[in-house]
Amino acid sequence: MLKAHQIRTRYLSFLKARSHAIIPPAPLVPPDDPTTLFTPFGMQQLVPYLKGKKHPMGEKLVNSQPSFRSDDIEEIGDNRHTTFFEMLGNWSLGNYFKKEQLTWFYQFLTEELSLNPDRLFVSVFAGNQYVSKDNVI
Repeated sequence: MLKAHQIRTRYLSFLKARSHAIIPPAPLVPPDDPTTLFTPFGMQQLVPYLKGKKHPMGEKLVNSQPSFRSDDIEEIGDNRHTTFFEMLGNWSLGNYFKKEQLTWFYQFLTEELSLNPDRLFVSVFAGNQYVSKDNVI
């Protein structure tokens, strides 16, 4: 069984080989964002760039971000809620979209981690009153 640091290293290397720049993790307590006490997800540091600002390291990025969630802290302890975790993410700032990302992630799971494709399941968001349904590609 692989250890967390092995999965992290493989993920970052896998996407680096696909022209992604590895960006450093943001501090767990954001130094320049008074709207949040802790970094709650892997994209926190990228919000300005997802809104259109140019990132100094390019359009294809990958990171490993320690995150702390407190919005559902009373739920901690069941099989779906965690407080402190590490989030792996790859980010396209206008360079690619779902087709490439999903293909790479499938390759990562099946080729790099040798997971059995027959044991992988896909879910598609059905939408709600606020967000439209996800499209299957």
